[in-house]
Amino acid sequence: MNYQWNWNIYWEDALDGGGTYFDTLIWGVKVTLALAMLAWIIALVLGSIIGTMRTTQNKWLVRLSNGYIELFRNIPLLVQMFIWYFVIPELVPDALGMWMKNLPNVSFYTAVISLGLFTSARVAVQVSTGINALPRGQKMAGTALGLTQVQTYRYVLLPMAFRIITPSLTNEVAAIIKNSSVASTITVLELMSRTRSMNEFTYKTFEAFTAATLIYLFVSVVAIMLSNFLERKLAVPGFITGGAAKGGR
Repeated sequence: MNYQWNWNIYWEDALDGGGTYFDTLIWGVKVTLALAMLAWIIALVLGSIIGTMRTTQNKWLVRLSNGYIELFRNIPLLVQMFIWYFVIPELVPDALGMWMKNLPNVSFYTAVISLGLFTSARVAVQVSTGINALPRGQKMAGTALGLTQVQTYRYVLLPMAFRIITPSLTNEVAAIIKNSSVASTITVLELMSRTRSMNEFTYKTFEAFTAATLIYLFVSVVAIMLSNFLERKLAVPGFITGGAAKGGR
C-alpha cells in the first residue's frame, strides 16, 4: 500500500476546532510548557527539602526522606498519574472527593502534582549527592563561624551543591518536558494529546508524529542550551561538575 504524503495537512482546518492543525499543535506546546514549568517548581522545591533532609544527622529525617524517594522514584509515572486522577478522589471523604472531581482543569493540575512529585524524588537524589560531594571542612567551617545547622545549609552547603549538580539538573529539565507527554493519558490536551487527535481525524500518522518529534526535540534542545549556559556561569573551579551528581543514590 502506497502512503499518500500530505505536508499541507498542518494548514487545514482542524476537525476538533481551534483553527488549523498547526494552531492546535502550538496550543499543545503551550500546555506542555506550562505543565512542565509548574511541575518543575514543585520538583525543585520539594526535591531540595527532601535531599537536604537526607544528609542530616537525624536518623528519622533520613529514613523519611529515603522512604519518600523510594516511593515516588520506583513507581512508574503512568501509574502515579492514574492513582492521583482516579484513585485518590475515591479514598478521601465524599465531599472532598466531589470537590476534587469538579475542579476546573482537574486533569491538568493532577498531572502537575503527579509529575512534580515524581521528579522531586529524582531531584532529591541529586541534591543529597551534591551535598555529600562537598568537603567535610565546609560544614565544619560553618560550625566554627557560629552558624546554626540551618544557616550552614542555607549559606554554605546548598549554594555550592547546586552549582555542582547543575549538569544533572539540566538532564531533569529535559526529562520533565518529555515526561509531560504521559499527561495525555488523563485527558490533558498537551502536545501528545493534540498529535493523537490530529492522527485520528486525518489518518496522517507520519505527518502528525513527525511534527511532534521535531517540536519535542526543539524544545528540549533550547532547554538544554539554556541550562548549559547557566552551567558554565556557575561552574566551580576545581570541581568535576556532575561527576558525582550523575551517579546513583
